[in-house]
Amino acid sequence: MISIIFSFKNEEKNIPILVEKIKKIFDQINHDFEIIFVNDRSTDSSLELLTEINKKDPRVKVLTTSRCFGNSPCVIAGMNYAKGDAIIYMDSDLQDPPELIPQLVQKWEEGNEIVHTRRTKRHGENPIKMWITRRAYNIINLFSDIELPENVGDYKLLSKRAVKELLKIDEKEPYMRGLVTWIGFRQATILYERNARHSGKSQYPLFGRGPFYAFIAGITSFSNAPLYFALFFGFIVSLFSIVFLGYILVSRIFFSMHLPGWPALMATVLFTGGVILFTIGIIGVYVGKIAVNLKKRPLYIIDTKLGFDE
Repeated sequence: MISIIFSFKNEEKNIPILVEKIKKIFDQINHDFEIIFVNDRSTDSSLELLTEINKKDPRVKVLTTSRCFGNSPCVIAGMNYAKGDAIIYMDSDLQDPPELIPQLVQKWEEGNEIVHTRRTKRHGENPIKMWITRRAYNIINLFSDIELPENVGDYKLLSKRAVKELLKIDEKEPYMRGLVTWIGFRQATILYERNARHSGKSQYPLFGRGPFYAFIAGITSFSNAPLYFALFFGFIVSLFSIVFLGYILVSRIFFSMHLPGWPALMATVLFTGGVILFTIGIIGVYVGKIAVNLKKRPLYIIDTKLGFDE
């Protein structure tokens, strides 16, 4: 059996198309399937629509969260309820074509535990956003202990074995793209061109909170390099301050020179203050991640289940 997981919010126009596409695909490959929609507290008629679909086809199942928890927690919720020997998770905006599923399954049958999909082109995307995304991948890979494949998003196949190891990781702010790479095993990649969004509005605008948090999580989840960078930067500033102080004393004692005070003083104070705040911010990110994990709050809470056996 193959489990297909869709984490979504407000995708009423895309859901019927997704279900029909998945059914047609599995009519062509020799595998049973189930479709698990994880409803991240949608406010449109998505849940009502899925309820009607479930009455006609019990292979379509629904988990609804108690509030909006975000994409990664919803994907993990779907994994916890999935029965498949392999799991495919993807977005529900139809940018990632379900028609790749036969290729994903074939790579899995060849012995790969994880199969990524890599976007060679991204139609309908803002060029500025694409440039920023590439630079973000470069920075993450520069600092991280893993090599995060560029342009590999949330469209993957994982074997049951890989899912089992992934679910052992008890992180409260999981960075799924990195964790799937980090667990290792034999991995393969399929190339494709990503379509423009079929309908609805993106949940990840260029200057929204989601991309920024994902970028910070990508760096801090797999590296302590920013902490060492803050230490090194603080040392350089301190060294510069000592040298500058020596220069002032030598000028005053041996050459009776009085350096202009106000501009130099303000520049030094502002620069040093900026470095201190920057360093505290880096430390604060790591302390915050520790605090979140120590609270032991659940990653998600399921409100209702549809189509699952008790």
